[in-house]
Amino acid sequence: MTTRLFLVRHGATVLSAEDRFAGATDVDLSDEGRRQAGSLAERLAGEPIAAVYASPMKRTVETAMIVAAPHRLPLRKVEGLREIDHGRWEGLNRSEVEAQFPDEYVGWEADPFTFAPEGGEAGINVLARSLPRIREIVVRHHDETVLIVSHKATIRLLISSLLGFDARGYRDRLDQHPACLNILDFRDTVRARLMLFNDVSHYEGLPDRMLAKHLTKWWDPAPTEGQAISDEAATAQPE
Repeated sequence: MTTRLFLVRHGATVLSAEDRFAGATDVDLSDEGRRQAGSLAERLAGEPIAAVYASPMKRTVETAMIVAAPHRLPLRKVEGLREIDHGRWEGLNRSEVEAQFPDEYVGWEADPFTFAPEGGEAGINVLARSLPRIREIVVRHHDETVLIVSHKATIRLLISSLLGFDARGYRDRLDQHPACLNILDFRDTVRARLMLFNDVSHYEGLPDRMLAKHLTKWWDPAPTEGQAISDEAATAQPE
């Protein structure tokens, strides 16, 4: 028998267009984020969801409430599912961090799993608090389907660990669009199979579709001269 997790990233936020480090900053969904969540709610309306969990941050709580509305289930907030805390980088964009804290930024780009900016968390710390909560949920909901709403970095770290990837490369190799759907099936508390990853087909083709333009410098091509940066670039907040 199988326990299935619908692991969802929250929808786009009011800070998305500014591409700022906002992991621990408690921001609201934007109107676009609410539309994204509403599309996912329609997609999952017929699924046999038995329970709903979310990070306690406003953007995840609102996303979970929208997606879970057709099921009329109570929302359980889980502290361990919060987003990574960027410490003194919070509220700054990438270029500002590079200018103000160049040594920290180089260390973080090289290994975000073990390195953290001053006052912040490394990926390993996020995994240490989030992975046990996922295990508890799987144990509690044997052979059921569960909705979990969390954050970009937290989800990438969890998937890296559950599938046995080298988590040091989570920022370069994995992405999460706003309100995307990941599906993980568990045969037990250890053996997980990724059935769907970073899927946004529920809002593909809608007006103002949000598409990630970049992950890290390692991945991104240099912009061409005169290339416009649209609001759609917003989705890849450096969480």
